[in-house]
Amino acid sequence: MVSSLRKSSRVVLIATACALALSACASNKPKKPRLAYEERPVELLYATGADRLDRRQWNQAVDYFQEVERQHPYSEWSRRSILMQAYAHYESNDYNEAIADADRFIQLYPGNQTAAYAHYIKSICYFEQIVDVNRDQAATGQALDSLRDVVQRYPASEYAHDARLKIDMVNDQLAGKEMTIGRYYLREGDTLAAAGRFKTVIDRYQTTSHTPEALYRLVEAYLTVGLLDEAKRNGAVLGYNYPGDPWYGSAYKLLTSKGLRPAIEPKDDGKRGFMHLPFTRDKQKTVKPPTTAAAALAAKPAEVADATPTATPTTDAAAPAPAKAKKKFFHIPFMK
Repeated sequence: MVSSLRKSSRVVLIATACALALSACASNKPKKPRLAYEERPVELLYATGADRLDRRQWNQAVDYFQEVERQHPYSEWSRRSILMQAYAHYESNDYNEAIADADRFIQLYPGNQTAAYAHYIKSICYFEQIVDVNRDQAATGQALDSLRDVVQRYPASEYAHDARLKIDMVNDQLAGKEMTIGRYYLREGDTLAAAGRFKTVIDRYQTTSHTPEALYRLVEAYLTVGLLDEAKRNGAVLGYNYPGDPWYGSAYKLLTSKGLRPAIEPKDDGKRGFMHLPFTRDKQKTVKPPTTAAAALAAKPAEVADATPTATPTTDAAAPAPAKAKKKFFHIPFMK
């Protein structure tokens, strides 16, 4: 009894020592240095931050924009500095901080015209965290929701134009995930589960580059389980929409070998499936924060050399015309 008490006491002492050591390590973690407080004109602080953005010194830019907020919290410059912090954090790949900055702006100034940019940069942060199709796609769903939110809220803006392009990439990514799982089920012999995944691509992502293969895989799956009419129907849909696609050529041969020769013969007429969209994270194509004439003038003080900010080239004035709604290209041929 006494020995067991001693052992338990030792365990408690060791656990306490470990906890103290961990807390000591956490407390010894170096804190991010902060600018020493020195009262300065708001225009100078903001312009210096813009200059650091030009020099791609993202952390320093954040420091100066934070100083604008600290010294002049109720000014127009303070509001604008929040967006600039979000952009600097985004450029330094500190996506969590950028999203927090954007959310803070949206909460404080929901009706402000430049709130559009806060929604936009938040969606781009989610977009750039998307991983390959073999890994969890949680960030992909967040990116899609945020990008759609930008398009719905600001359909005529340049942010919506970029968001639409990225929505196409995200849908292609999600379709690719479904195709990867479907192929796995086929290899494992679970044909019906595979067919369900391929059908999801047809139903939800039919404007993506994976549609021709999904239709072919459905033909293949339905032939395997003996659903000949379904196989023939999906082959007809594939041939009607993509008569020149290599996947239809394969489907044509497969159906013909089973005595189900399709009415449309494969042909190389240039009507092929869409090319796979390359999933790229190009920060050069990200829209920069908006500016005003007053901000542009303040960003060029005599005290700051070469301070022509590249982080604020766009304006809130002219916006491109809203893009026409994309029509579905998918057609089901009439069959008797």
